[in-house]
Amino acid sequence: MPEIRNYTLNFGPQHPAAHGVLRLVLELDGEVIQRADPHIGLLHRATEKLAESKTFMQSVPYMDRLDYVSMMANEHGYVLAIEKLLGVDVPVRAQYIRVMFDEITRILNHLLWLGAHALDVGAMTVFLYAFREREDLMDCYEAVSGARMHAAYYRPGGVYRDLPDAMPKYEAQISRNARAMAEMNQARHGSLLDFIEDFTARFPKCVDDYETLLTDNRIWKQRTVGIGVVSPERALALGFTGPMIRGSGIEWDLRKKQPYEVYAHLNFDIPVGRNGDCYDRYLVRIEEMRQSNSIVRQCVEWLRSNPGPVITANHKVAPPSRVDMKSNMEELIHHFKLFTEGMHVPEGEAYAAVEAPKGEFGIYLISDGANKPYRLKIRAPGFAHLAALNEMSRGHMLADAVAIIGTQDIVFGEIDR
Repeated sequence: MPEIRNYTLNFGPQHPAAHGVLRLVLELDGEVIQRADPHIGLLHRATEKLAESKTFMQSVPYMDRLDYVSMMANEHGYVLAIEKLLGVDVPVRAQYIRVMFDEITRILNHLLWLGAHALDVGAMTVFLYAFREREDLMDCYEAVSGARMHAAYYRPGGVYRDLPDAMPKYEAQISRNARAMAEMNQARHGSLLDFIEDFTARFPKCVDDYETLLTDNRIWKQRTVGIGVVSPERALALGFTGPMIRGSGIEWDLRKKQPYEVYAHLNFDIPVGRNGDCYDRYLVRIEEMRQSNSIVRQCVEWLRSNPGPVITANHKVAPPSRVDMKSNMEELIHHFKLFTEGMHVPEGEAYAAVEAPKGEFGIYLISDGANKPYRLKIRAPGFAHLAALNEMSRGHMLADAVAIIGTQDIVFGEIDR
């Protein structure tokens, strides 16, 4: 009688469902996973090491490139750590702008996760729907920072500039008639705030569409219910954060438990799951999109009626205005020193964390009083989730590994930092 042996299979790193350059070594008994060993290191970016040779300001764009689906949320954690060491006050308007864009980023992240996860398990329409809404939010990024993805918009002490008074419009093309162009530009005749407000009014209906396609879909439930179950105790022990821990029934959210910026003044709920499976994590993220939409709406209302500065007046940290710089010698010196040498951050260490779309994104920063970080350590949420892949997939079928990787919502930029 032939000897039955497990065999080993490489899943990735060139796999469409690996969500990045993940090399997963699977030990299989037939189609049942006995062991899943994630190998990382194929995308090492050395962000933490590079930051030691760059000024504090020059490292802001590196943060966008870590989790390149949660750009501004990453910047937020970094500038909060610098602000802790500097002891600077951030204007309230800048805090509201940051929170608004954090939540826009959360919706952007969850839309890509939803489209990619559904596509992984065989549903294509959701992907097209989700990217339709992402396009509008990418336009908000572009309007405020000039870049669709890597915004580098947050600054220690505030944000780069105030919200624009006009939204860019689509221009006439041979392939589109005047009526089509008018429809596409319908929400673009006002300011950025008008455009965002129009989006928040439309978006709940879009989420209803996603739910119509998936929530009670028989095939979707067969692929996600009871798959990758993590108990509350194991979720805590494994270092889960974000939708992964909330899907297991633990109500942990830094926006409520350790409020930063103006989250304490906003009304929103923390959705939690019951069963800790892929389906519950799906439901948690869907509800998070609705809650984020509500937060964005509250921020828009506040920002409409409360003008003011958007960055600190401390010129050792933030540059003076262009008018002052060109008319005052002292301001010119501040400007020159800030953009050549950079700011000097007082000696000490600080840890700052934000509730990024994927979980707790933390920055541990050590300064020796120079114009560069002495040491930077990034606490990436996806790292702990990927580490649990072996435990989550053991005993499941090979096809379920795809659903489990999808539900973890991993991005390799931050894991392989």
